[in-house]
Parts: sequence; structure tokens; C-alpha cells
Amino acid sequence: MDRREFLKEAGISGTTLLAANSGLNVQAEQGQSGSSGTYPPLTVRPYQLLCVVCSIGAADSAPMSEKTRAIREAVRATPDMPITVVCNVGDVYVYQDPGTQEDTPEGRDFNRKRDLDILQRLDLAPASTLPARTLFLRLLKQIASVDGICGYAAVTSGAWKGCPRAQTGSYENGHEKGVDAIVPPRSEEEMASEKEASLKAMHSARAVTIRPHILLCAVCQFGGGTRPPFKADNLPELLDMILHKNPDVSIKLVEGADWMICAPCPNRAPALSACVNVLGAGGLSNQKRDLDMLQKLGLEYGSTVKARDLYRLIFEKIPTTSEICQRDGNCCPSVWWDPCGESNVKQSTANYEKGRNELMERLK
Repeated sequence: MDRREFLKEAGISGTTLLAANSGLNVQAEQGQSGSSGTYPPLTVRPYQLLCVVCSIGAADSAPMSEKTRAIREAVRATPDMPITVVCNVGDVYVYQDPGTQEDTPEGRDFNRKRDLDILQRLDLAPASTLPARTLFLRLLKQIASVDGICGYAAVTSGAWKGCPRAQTGSYENGHEKGVDAIVPPRSEEEMASEKEASLKAMHSARAVTIRPHILLCAVCQFGGGTRPPFKADNLPELLDMILHKNPDVSIKLVEGADWMICAPCPNRAPALSACVNVLGAGGLSNQKRDLDMLQKLGLEYGSTVKARDLYRLIFEKIPTTSEICQRDGNCCPSVWWDPCGESNVKQSTANYEKGRNELMERLK
């Protein structure tokens, strides 16, 4: 159950989120788990992503292009809107060449090289499309300085002078400010309010809604000693309810970062009921974990099982998290990379096995 459904049952009407920025009409409605808003795509040149970061780190009096301003405002209003990066490559990628209308004055060849240098660092092909948050997190992870991209230590000719702002430190200053300067984080007040409301909903619900794989996360937390109250999610409170109040509470397996358990998480995008951890790309690795787990258990989205029976099934079918959570061969910044999966054979596995043994004994 998400917040809108809970409020509807309580007789309070939900709301539709609307935003309009820089000619982009963005609309998203928080409905059922996994629902998504309709976001028009924004097409940019790779160098323009750097310009956004540079503008954030520049002095207040520094000029900003209209395109840079438009990107900043659109992403701030709609952090997970799709952005497509295009550049002039020719060859087999000629189908997406945007032309030179948005080239900067440094010249055609400089513009082409700069865009390709950026895409290489980001490990993206021309015409790749990613959510804005994911794209900027990847950019900040992979490009800490514009040295060798927007300007060169040795100027070999007039055609390769580079951008006059490359040596000002503006990009590097913007980089230090981090993604919060581009995408506003959830406020502490909002998350605390959501924590209170979602816990109330969880304790009064006919069935607790939860995405499948974080039932394993709850066990890892328990094995690692996490107990309520816990700020970032409601998993410890869920286990506490199961252990001490109602071991037979119904658990309904749903898609996405469901509000009832994930409401207070700083990595939850409320308008999408989506998880934006792991450099903004958490939806992919988390969705795969959910589906891998459902397959292991022989269940599906929408399955509703009593908590005690569900955890008995999990402990029988999933003795270790390695088959569900471990990620081999996907290195950062791949959208499939996940630090939890990368380290799964170490601490997280140990915590799961410890929590599993303790909970098996208590949920007999």
C-alpha cells in the first residue's frame, strides 16, 4: 500500500504532482507501487552536463547560457526525467548527430573531441538515455576535473585552446558540492513525517506491502544488530511487529520502493515509488533481486503470505544471499553495479546468516 491508497481509505484525497520548467511539462501521480510519471525527454550534448556542474561552482557573477540554466531548472524540478546525450560522431552513429548549432566557439573538432572524451569517461554510447539523477551521479563519480577534457596543459594550436573557464576551477568547485547541488535531497522534516505516517499505516494494515528482496535486507539488519527505531526505513519495525505482536500478519509482495516500508528512505523517489540508490540506478539491480527471489520462492508480485510462513519459506529456499544479491562482472559505473552485491560474500552475507539462524529459532 502506498500513501495515496492509505489516505484514500482514511477519507483524505491524494494529490497530483505538477511541474513546468523551461518549456517542459512534467506530470507524475503517486499511485500504486511501481507507478511512474510521464516525463518528456531532454536531449543534451555531453559537454552541457559539465557546464551545469561548472555553473554551480562558478562565481555568482559568472554568465550562464540559457541551455545550462534550462537543464539545471528542469533537473531540479524533475530529478528522474530521461536525458538523452547526443553528439557529432558520424560513422555508424550518424543517425543521432545533432548538428553544430550548439557548438561552443572553440571550434568543430574541439567540440567533437570533448563530447567523445566525456562519453568515454561515462562509458556511454551516443544517444544513450538515462534518468537525470543517474546521469549526473555517474558524471560526478567518473569526472572529478575537466583537465584534459575542456582544456589542455599544452596548447598545440589555436584550434585547441579549449574553454576559457577550464582553468578557473569552477567545475572542480561544483564537483565538490556534490549531487545535492543539482538534485535537491529529501528534507529531514519530510522523511520524519513519512516515517510516522507509514508506521501508522503498517500497524493498521490488513496486509503489509513490501518489495520482495528487502525481506532479506531486514534479516541482514537484524543479524547486524539493527533494532527500532531506525531512521532510514521501516524494516526493523516490521520484524519487531512480527516477533512480538503478530507473527501471522499478512505480507503482500509488491513492485517498487513501496511507501509502507520505504517511505522515510533518503533514496526513495516519492513521485515514482522508485529506489534511486547505487548512483541513481538502483531500480535495475533491485528489480532483478526481487524477481530472482520470487523465482526462488515460487511466488509472484501480488502473492500474500503470513509473515511467519513467508520467512520459513525464505530460510528454507535462501540459506545465503549470495545467489540473490551478489553481482559478478559489473564494475562501477555500470548500471548493474551495486556495492552491496560487490561485498556480499563478506559482511552482508555473515549478517544474513546470523540473522537467519536467530530468526529461524524465534519463528518456529
